[in-house]
Amino acid sequence: MHESFIDRSRIAYFSMEIALRNDISTYSGGLGVLAGDTIRAAADLELPLVAVSLVSRKGYFRQEFDEGGRQIEFDDPWDPAQHATPLEAKVTVPIEGRDVWVGGWLHVLVGHMGGRQPVILLDTDLPENLGADRELTHYLYGGDASYRFKQEIVLGIGGTRMLRALGYRLRQYHMNEGHSALLTLELLRRHAYAAENLRPGEQRYDIPRVRTLCNFTTHTPVEAGHDQFSYELVQRVLGDFIDIATLQSLAGPERLNMTHLALNLSEYVNGVAKRHAEVSRLMFPGYHVRSITNGVHPASWTSAGFAKLYDAHLPGWCCEPELLARADRIADAAIRDVHQQAKERLIERVRAACGVALQPHRPILGFARRMTAYKRPDLLFSDLDRLKAIARRHPFQIVLAGKAHPRDDEGKRLIETLHAHRRELHDVIPIAFLPNYDLDTALTLVSGVDVWLNTPLCPLEASGTSGMKAAFNGVPSLSVLDGWWIEGCIEGVTGWAVGNCGASEDDAQSLYEKLENVVLPLYDGNGDDRSGWIAVMKGAISKNAAYFNSHRMMRRYVAEAYMR
Repeated sequence: MHESFIDRSRIAYFSMEIALRNDISTYSGGLGVLAGDTIRAAADLELPLVAVSLVSRKGYFRQEFDEGGRQIEFDDPWDPAQHATPLEAKVTVPIEGRDVWVGGWLHVLVGHMGGRQPVILLDTDLPENLGADRELTHYLYGGDASYRFKQEIVLGIGGTRMLRALGYRLRQYHMNEGHSALLTLELLRRHAYAAENLRPGEQRYDIPRVRTLCNFTTHTPVEAGHDQFSYELVQRVLGDFIDIATLQSLAGPERLNMTHLALNLSEYVNGVAKRHAEVSRLMFPGYHVRSITNGVHPASWTSAGFAKLYDAHLPGWCCEPELLARADRIADAAIRDVHQQAKERLIERVRAACGVALQPHRPILGFARRMTAYKRPDLLFSDLDRLKAIARRHPFQIVLAGKAHPRDDEGKRLIETLHAHRRELHDVIPIAFLPNYDLDTALTLVSGVDVWLNTPLCPLEASGTSGMKAAFNGVPSLSVLDGWWIEGCIEGVTGWAVGNCGASEDDAQSLYEKLENVVLPLYDGNGDDRSGWIAVMKGAISKNAAYFNSHRMMRRYVAEAYMR
């Protein structure tokens, strides 16, 4: 089947995780969801991409909670044969002095308009391999540093070799975060000069040539998000794949830093929001880091009701989401009724999953993302007495969701803390914590809540995309001014700002003041028609959804990175 995709040159898009479908467990969170939206937009726009990732047969994990609110993790396996076609080609990669065989699967992602994009899912679970090697592509972000480094060998080196074995003609390579940066080493070996032709002191590898082939998108200012490996581990696992002096000059003298490797061997480097590019230039002085602000896939993140409404009033919006700038012409009643339908679906989902009865006439605040310290999911609960006082004056409800990485103990403690707050506040504020946050739950949430919260610690939010998804459903954001929200916030028009990227105490105070004096009074005002509130809903659609979408994002990648 892959033969139909090799008739033209393509961009190879490498990502450790890709959210392809809700029931394909090859993603853990925002990075994978963005990758999936990227490929779907490429399908809609008929751009020539080929995506490469790991098959992750055992998935990330399925989340449940015990009675105390502690996260319990279970394997979340999926069967590639149900959703992909096995590839005939196999390649090897060097690991600890032996050849590890890498096979693969072809998943064809079909876009909203029928466009098709190939996704190669690499797999080492082959009879040619030793038992431990067969498990290298089982667990997404699993194992220790050695396991992770071996995975990144399979992704970067194995993925590059697999594309060549399959006959793909590649214009460029796009690394979505640094996990795949070892592909640059394979390219250096491919573009190396014969040793006998070198003069003393001459560089063996054609580094300028490799740079012209590579693009790199960095996604996080958080240090833990940049993979690093000791050179002792690198030499033990990868051997003399590339000489150590060259590797240290490109990836750092003390440790192999995957981000530095990608930075030094990419002609085009970008952050995922304007502010993130500024932060990245400070983190990595001397590098030219541009910015392309993320976007979300229109058809994937718009509820059925709003999609039908847009089809009736703004035909073509799925492939030309800039047409949503005219959403302010849609009748208030239509916006209100469609959102209420989505809200009822969320209420039913909460009742079935959590046994919590939410009220359709009261506003629902939504917060859902990876549960980790810098996301500050507990900021809303900084002062429980103040929160209760606000709720008695302006009743509201809260729905939460999110997973903590199995090795993120602090993130797990935050989940426990949120459950404790839920129990303490239950007589004043109905709160639900939906388990096992996934694509389906995310769509139900971003379309069904009335206000979308985001409270990261500045400046650690690279972009964030959940608020963009909410905007496609007329849901305004109440968020800290970081990431994309610096660009998307028009106060009182598309939503509201929390703080000014200051101290956390200031952010909590600002959040309470906005809720008590601006957001909730506006929701409660204007009687049943809620004209003031609906004006903000229309602002979120016409000014944010119309711009912060994957189609605009991909057109910029084509113009600024792929066609350079």
